[in-house]
Amino acid sequence: MKLNASYTSLVAVGDSFTEGMSDALPDGSYRGWADLLAERLAGRAPGFRYANLAVRGKLIGQIVDEQTSAAAALRADVVTLVGGLNDTLRPACDMSMVRGRLEEAVERLAPSCKQLVLMRSPGRNGPVMERFRPRMEELYTFIDELADRHGALVVDLYGAAALADPRMWDVDRLHLTADGHRRVAEAVWQALGMDAENDWQALLPSVAPVRWAARRVSDVRFAREHLVPWIGRRLTGRSSGDGRFGAHYSGEAGKAFWITPVDDANPGPVTGWRRVEEPSRLR
Repeated sequence: MKLNASYTSLVAVGDSFTEGMSDALPDGSYRGWADLLAERLAGRAPGFRYANLAVRGKLIGQIVDEQTSAAAALRADVVTLVGGLNDTLRPACDMSMVRGRLEEAVERLAPSCKQLVLMRSPGRNGPVMERFRPRMEELYTFIDELADRHGALVVDLYGAAALADPRMWDVDRLHLTADGHRRVAEAVWQALGMDAENDWQALLPSVAPVRWAARRVSDVRFAREHLVPWIGRRLTGRSSGDGRFGAHYSGEAGKAFWITPVDDANPGPVTGWRRVEEPSRLR
């Protein structure tokens, strides 16, 4: 696909990062970088189609088994695939398995679309992250190799100092804030060859260090509201994504479906989306 072309369709595959968690809307749903990117792409292409199949908490094996075939069937112009990070954050992680399943996903998705987009996901600074950093970097090295072999784009969010700033992360310390999601959307937008609208790597203004007492209060809140439940799910084999489907996947029909802007014939700011009952095979 020629970069900076008119992309007529987008499918997003992955976990909570792509689902959009922590970029909450007033109705309690999530928006996230993939939705923001879709809105911007839709403003350039009549009849634009979008499907977000990502589900929070999913491991790479679940992403491959539950999302990739449905995504490939849509034959989109652009497919984004972000997965494997949840595996690296588990106490026990078989990196050989992670690489194998990720390769399976890329081999399934790359031929189904005109441009596959992979990512080196961001990681916040801190002692907990340091424990898992070697696994993350092994994953990202393999992502670069897969991209070279399959002609995929890689968006390097991991190398962006701005996204490592703790202020870019929500109170759960696992998901980006709304500003973080906006920056990711801009990063993918630029990777697809679009003219930059802002500097997504711009550093946040310097601020005075947080006082010790305030940090301790924040740490206690984080442990009580997020860390303990997360550990509990790990110990019991549960996931926050259990029983959930992607926003644009019908469990009853067993397939994904497109959504399109309400006024899909006239590119411009998206005022709302509607479901397309029978997916078109766009190329």
